[in-house]
Amino acid sequence: MNQYQLFKLLKRVGLWALIAVVMVYAIFPFYYAVITSLKPSSELFRVDFWLSSLDFSNYVQILSQKSFIQAIGNSILVAVSVVFIALLLGITASYSLGRVRFRGRTTVLLVILGVSMFPQVAVLSGLFEVIRALDLYNNPGGLILSYTIFTLPFTVWVLTTFMRQLPMELEEAAIMDGATPWVTLTRVFLPLMWPAMATTGLLAFIAAWNEFLFALTFTLTDSQRTVPVAIALISGGSQHELPWGPIMAASVTVTVPLVILVMIFQRRIVSGLTAGAVKG
Repeated sequence: MNQYQLFKLLKRVGLWALIAVVMVYAIFPFYYAVITSLKPSSELFRVDFWLSSLDFSNYVQILSQKSFIQAIGNSILVAVSVVFIALLLGITASYSLGRVRFRGRTTVLLVILGVSMFPQVAVLSGLFEVIRALDLYNNPGGLILSYTIFTLPFTVWVLTTFMRQLPMELEEAAIMDGATPWVTLTRVFLPLMWPAMATTGLLAFIAAWNEFLFALTFTLTDSQRTVPVAIALISGGSQHELPWGPIMAASVTVTVPLVILVMIFQRRIVSGLTAGAVKG
């Protein structure tokens, strides 16, 4: 083996070693949460990296709580509503910003992007007053409104970038056939935008599903809380005792659906995120 082959082999080994380190760093917290959720309470504070037996008592305890099941239902309702509204408004806005030429179009896009740069806590007090004025406090509508405000800018930006890359000849052919702008959008462009829609829709769903600050601030009762708040409010037998087993079981229960969705749509996510990166 000459020096070049040795260098190439070491380079490949180093690359795979780096990939292994990154995978362990990314996957190990979730793996440890899974094995912790499958331990009985008597073994929670014993450090083990392998399971000697399976114990589903933590999952039984969590899934038997009516408030936790309600929280899952509330999270599904809010997240799906946010995705639907964000995609509906994002598609129509992207058509206007990506295909219609008007003065100030770039400025509008920059303003939309700038809105997403504000941290949640910076607008929390003002948004709280808006939600109270609209009588949406302790109501799923208040969460849907607040989540849409923060997911819509990214949705519009990605869909607009994708819309700009669609061939102009498609729109010209539709206009020649007498199609209205709405027909052009829904019949011509929409079937081609599934990669970008899958990306933005899934990211909007994850953001709404995992959001904690607004859910904690804008809800009051167990019947209206979402999953992140329900997990945070799980308490143990005493004031200073945290039931780590049920907490981990609840966390795994609400994380697995997201992992499955990402695995199903991973190819569309990559193609959607790279839309507009290469122009040809």
